[in-house]
Amino acid sequence: MIRRMKSAIVVLCLFTALSVKGQTGTLPVLYLTTQNKRPIISKATYLPGTYYLVDGQDSNRNLGSAESPLSLEIRGRGHSSWNGAKKPYKLRLSEKKSPLGMSAHKHWALLKFNEPTVAGLELGRIMGMDWTASTQPVEVVLNGDYIGLYLLTETNRIGKNRLNIWEQPDGNEDEETIPYGWLVEVDNYLETNQITIQENSNWKMRITHHSPESLSPAQQEWLISEFTALNAAIYAEDKSHSTWEELLDVDAMARYFIIQEVMDNTDGFHGSFYLHKDQAVDARWVAGPLWDLSSGQRTKTDYTFRMKTSYAFTPHWIGELIKDEDFCCAVKSAWETFYPSDIQSWMESIDKQLLPCSAAFEADKKRWPYSNTAPLPSRLQQLKTALLANVEWFRDHLPVGETPSGYPSDHVHHTIAKVEYINPQGLTNSHPWKGINLRVTTYDDGTTETTKVVQNSR
Repeated sequence: MIRRMKSAIVVLCLFTALSVKGQTGTLPVLYLTTQNKRPIISKATYLPGTYYLVDGQDSNRNLGSAESPLSLEIRGRGHSSWNGAKKPYKLRLSEKKSPLGMSAHKHWALLKFNEPTVAGLELGRIMGMDWTASTQPVEVVLNGDYIGLYLLTETNRIGKNRLNIWEQPDGNEDEETIPYGWLVEVDNYLETNQITIQENSNWKMRITHHSPESLSPAQQEWLISEFTALNAAIYAEDKSHSTWEELLDVDAMARYFIIQEVMDNTDGFHGSFYLHKDQAVDARWVAGPLWDLSSGQRTKTDYTFRMKTSYAFTPHWIGELIKDEDFCCAVKSAWETFYPSDIQSWMESIDKQLLPCSAAFEADKKRWPYSNTAPLPSRLQQLKTALLANVEWFRDHLPVGETPSGYPSDHVHHTIAKVEYINPQGLTNSHPWKGINLRVTTYDDGTTETTKVVQNSR
């Protein structure tokens, strides 16, 4: 009897300790402590500190301990999100670690819990983007204070366990290698590691270069020239030649476009719009990795980049690309691999990843203000309903392009019936082979059109 009473007291003490701190213990808990418990007030300067991670369901996934914490550096991150009461953070570990089964790395982000982020990243994996960040929900205690439910997330970086491409070094002057190994972001915020060029007669384009971060004069000159050429090709009046495809991967851009539309991501094509370029003879810019995904959860009446938002933005490129039949053909091809076969598994993965966060989400609502206070299962149902409605809208509004100059006048009325890709060995597939392809587009009247395309990745 006495032994049972002691056990009950221990459980009660543990429960009381958890209640005081605020965390539920239903998810892994990340404990962070800055040196001298200094507050994190800067997005530029890292503070030294320590961390340990406790997974109450699987102790094999623990990292460090209260008695032996591991070292890291931490700073703020984000733009508009940094202005909120609940802050996002950037973590730089002293040694590479694999938290909660994710790939080993030093660089991580703590993002504010956001259901569309998880849904959108999962969609990126399903759609076959080159690389998509993994994320795991955690509860976070900072300097002894429970700060709620976060997403511990891989960051967009070039590296073996991230975007695995050759990386352009800082300050490179070698003209032969300068055109390769880039990770850039078409941005809507002013940054120091950024160039600004004229996109068209109406607006400019900001391009933040993440790799390399520091440019030599030769690198800067090349980057300006490269995107100037891209803009000129995309905005060319004659859409029959599609010379932009020599610089930009059409199939990856088609997948990226579908993701923005299905998510109804109002930030798509004007902010957090990443592009990368590997090292290869036929290397082109590839859309992605994905980042900072949201969902309007509204009734779609047009393509997302055309619909009104509460803020002004400039949707780069996409308004011109959907006039091009090659792009529209690639969108149709990518869509047919996704719809309807992958819809159910996508919906199930959203529930699988997020429903276990329900208790922690309730604790998070007590810690921070929420405009939508519905329980997490209800919020997930609302999100999935909105996403499925977006899927059906897009299915009925696939872009068809405009009539290229020099085509017969009745060509615009033709509907694409089938698209096939033929490699140099004569093999045929509904998806492009890596390398050189002949894309054969068959229309509903039996006519065909053949175009040479080059695919960087598969």
